[in-house]
Amino acid sequence: AGMWRALTAASVAPARALLRGRAPQRAASLAVSPAAGPADERVETRVAGLSPGQPVTLRALAAGDRGCLFQSCAHYRADRRGELHLGTDASHGGDYTGVEPMGLFWSLAPAAMERPYQRLVPRSPDAPMKVEVLVHQGHSPPGAMPGPVVAKTEVERWFMAPGVRRIRLKEGVVRGSLFLPPGDGPFPGVIDMYGDEGGLIELRSGLLATRGFAALSLPYFDFEDLPKVMKELKLEYFEEAARFLQRHPKVKGPGVGVIGTGKGAELALSMITFLPEVVAAVSISGCSSNTVADLRYGEMTLPGLRFDMNKVSVSDTGVFDIFEALDDPTKPANSPCTIPIEKAEGHFLLVVGEDDRMWKSSLYAELAIRRLRQHGKENFELLSYPGAGHRIDPPSTPFCHVAMDRVLGVPVLGGGESKAHAHAQEHSWGKIQEFLRLHLG
Repeated sequence: AGMWRALTAASVAPARALLRGRAPQRAASLAVSPAAGPADERVETRVAGLSPGQPVTLRALAAGDRGCLFQSCAHYRADRRGELHLGTDASHGGDYTGVEPMGLFWSLAPAAMERPYQRLVPRSPDAPMKVEVLVHQGHSPPGAMPGPVVAKTEVERWFMAPGVRRIRLKEGVVRGSLFLPPGDGPFPGVIDMYGDEGGLIELRSGLLATRGFAALSLPYFDFEDLPKVMKELKLEYFEEAARFLQRHPKVKGPGVGVIGTGKGAELALSMITFLPEVVAAVSISGCSSNTVADLRYGEMTLPGLRFDMNKVSVSDTGVFDIFEALDDPTKPANSPCTIPIEKAEGHFLLVVGEDDRMWKSSLYAELAIRRLRQHGKENFELLSYPGAGHRIDPPSTPFCHVAMDRVLGVPVLGGGESKAHAHAQEHSWGKIQEFLRLHLG
């Protein structure tokens, strides 16, 4: 036993000497600020306590409303102080490269074991989305097992600021949710609509109310007692919604605005054309003609442009490309479908992604502008984004090149490149708010 003790002491002594000579390993720390805040707001992400030049992988993890795990990752190296700041330091690999302060958020995608093509869209705006941010040793590629965790923290992203009120609406035939900012008001009023997926989509309305707008999230089919499918639409429904919002005691007058994406954008164009209550329209990836469902208003009917399913192509991986499927609105036979936007007294903001693969929204914006100019009108602004796809949502909404279509039940190509699309979302969101404030007071 004495011999073993002597041998052990002899072997431990040099190791102790080595440890005494080495600087103690610093504990890494991760700070994301604000730790809780609006989902459309940038965060500051900083890491400290690393070794100079140390390679690390930053990861973000979030759960979708059906329990699907979403994740993203990026490769960084600490500076000579052993620190990282995502606002100034570039990612060298992973899901994105370059200086991208919000890259971990907009590149969130379904984890490898999950069904692909799902969107990270919380079901309700009144619960924050929780995102865990982790720092791992070394560089691990997307989908690979990451190295040991050296620091982590959790971030809450709100779609409704504290104090925003959400009122479920049953007013005559109108259904939806009204979001009111805190305070007495009155606030500029905006109707918010999405596309042909139907149902009630409230997240943008919650963020608009967070930014000081009274926002009415307006479904128009497949919600409560509204029609289950979009066969034909009556503009009187949208007129009643506009009048309700315009007359609300918390809403500034005299007119209201409308923002829509896809089919909702085209409805926004029809509303500002025919309804005097609507004085500002934001069309995101919209068509300048009425599509799919006939739109009726009193004795008038705008027939809907049709989709030709023979022009849909399907890739080897089963992704549907419907870019060529909508009938050509420039054909003389389709002129009755054109929305006569030159009749509008209000102002238009047209927002398009130049790589929209859902349909030709850049062309449709050109046609709308040409029509306005032919009638001597300059009451429009165009925001056209190279590399952006179809669904341009508020900032840091995860990019989805291909998404599962709720109606068709198949993956559909939306187009776009992740970084360009993310930048388009951030830039357009500020411009949309400026436009609405300018024209709604």
